[in-house]
Amino acid sequence: MSKDFEIRSRSRSGISQLMDDLGKAMAGESRMRMLGGGNPAHIPAVQDALRAEMQRILDSPGQFELMVGNYDTPMGNQAFREALCTFFQNEFGWQLTPKHIVICNGSQSAFFALFNLLGGAEQQILLPLVPEYIGYADQGLKKNLFVARRPKIQLEKNQQFKYHVNFAQLEVDSKIGAICTSRPTNPTANVLTDQEIIGLDEVAQAYGIPFIIDNAYGTPFPNIIYTEAQPFWNSNTILSMSLSKFGLPAVRTGILVGDPSIMEAISEMNGVMGLAPGGIGPFLAKDLVISRAITQISSNIIQPFYKERMEAAIDAFYEFFGETTVRVHQPEGAMFLWLWFPDMKIKSYELYELLKKRGVLVVSGHYFFPGLDEDWPHKNQCIRITYSQSLDDVREAMEIIAEVVAENS
Repeated sequence: MSKDFEIRSRSRSGISQLMDDLGKAMAGESRMRMLGGGNPAHIPAVQDALRAEMQRILDSPGQFELMVGNYDTPMGNQAFREALCTFFQNEFGWQLTPKHIVICNGSQSAFFALFNLLGGAEQQILLPLVPEYIGYADQGLKKNLFVARRPKIQLEKNQQFKYHVNFAQLEVDSKIGAICTSRPTNPTANVLTDQEIIGLDEVAQAYGIPFIIDNAYGTPFPNIIYTEAQPFWNSNTILSMSLSKFGLPAVRTGILVGDPSIMEAISEMNGVMGLAPGGIGPFLAKDLVISRAITQISSNIIQPFYKERMEAAIDAFYEFFGETTVRVHQPEGAMFLWLWFPDMKIKSYELYELLKKRGVLVVSGHYFFPGLDEDWPHKNQCIRITYSQSLDDVREAMEIIAEVVAENS
């Protein structure tokens, strides 16, 4: 183990602090409004569908034993990969084989493998705009794995704003091993436009490097997206998907779709690190993919559920922050609001600590700028909140946030 990695692995990362705070808050006796985590909501209709699928497996002779009693290959469950391959071919015309698909123990471990494979030695991973997912920040086995670019900020009406890729500042050199972005973006709820995705792909292809798209919240499943966005994949794309936000976070099932040579390398890493990915998630989801129920559930149940929550959260924002300088990023997808306090006198981490004492758990925005080392005040002026929990908690939390921000502005 390198000295640098040893030091960083023993230090406190944003993702580990977030998960630790969530666990402590859930175990504590005082009331905590849990607006910090990314755990999906327990949607009854989704859980009913998953329970029915589990019951079908239990009632089918030998299926339960296959699900829990056998290792899959390091590439993941073959039948599930074949089902996904057929699904993507039929839905989008993507020219895939099962060799283009590998299953991982959640997308977090998939990105650990991807980033260190493509950003090894002297290479880096380019994040074309930040804020970006908190879980990327500490994935590198070396220091400075990421290099990031500031976004263009477009001010919109009704105290909203939107981040865009600043292509004029998107410098790429021989040290860049891949470009990576998420769509929709955790934490900001930003959905890059189809034109931005095409533009990033053109840059990646021009430099002969892969283009990674983190699609954990995107289309076609779980489809937590409220604007127009076409699914995107080609032979230079590595698409990451997950069953977590479909309602199965505990089974830790990540899906990578990409060049077979890269997928084979990820498979080798699967074998070394964990023998094989878990099989329960693929077993539960396989027939949902074959029947296309996975897209019907996503579009007809999951997406409307979160859209309703988003609209209620936005209403609460305007109720308590209307007619102020506070802004909210356009809520285009995922399950978060990203609040910007340009006139706040304290930093976002200090706001996080004050709110925790008042029974509101959020995430400080400063964690979401991996690879951007420059001193930019905006990095300390934002927080992420989730609206996947109860509407009452979201509204009460928004009122408390407004009070604390007013006291410190």
